[in-house]
Amino acid sequence: MAFCGNCGANVPEGNNYCPNCGAFVGNAAGADQNRANENPNYGQQTISGGYRANIKKRDIAVTVILSIVTCGIYGLIWFFNLVNDLNTAALTPNDKTPGMILLLTIVTCGIYGMIWLYNAGDKVDKIRKMNGESSSNSNVLYLVLSIFGLAIVAYCLIQSELNRVAMDA
Repeated sequence: MAFCGNCGANVPEGNNYCPNCGAFVGNAAGADQNRANENPNYGQQTISGGYRANIKKRDIAVTVILSIVTCGIYGLIWFFNLVNDLNTAALTPNDKTPGMILLLTIVTCGIYGMIWLYNAGDKVDKIRKMNGESSSNSNVLYLVLSIFGLAIVAYCLIQSELNRVAMDA
């Protein structure tokens, strides 16, 4: 068992990427581990495809349909995965957890959910910059969508950005 140089999580033998934060760990005893310790972005780039994060692609249409069919239950599962994937892709694995975001959103009658979407836009822009693309100022769009009750559209847009940088499984 090796440990991730970026977040300290246990990495099972044979894995080249941390299951918690997605950082490249390679051979724990070799030079790749030393480089990963020095630079958390080491191993996150691919030669032909730009930045890639160790996250799973999700079909947006299926997630929306399942959220409707299950009266929102699958929507909660999707939200939890969305937050975790966004934190992993933006190299901020120790940011707020999905449970904390949900709790604060409930306690503040939805206001914190709008704040989180605004901050999620900043993370999306960070991911775009790591991929060599220009900033899209997504945070304002996500905030406006949430103000008008269309947060699910913002979630779909975030998922679309995450799908672009997800590693092919």
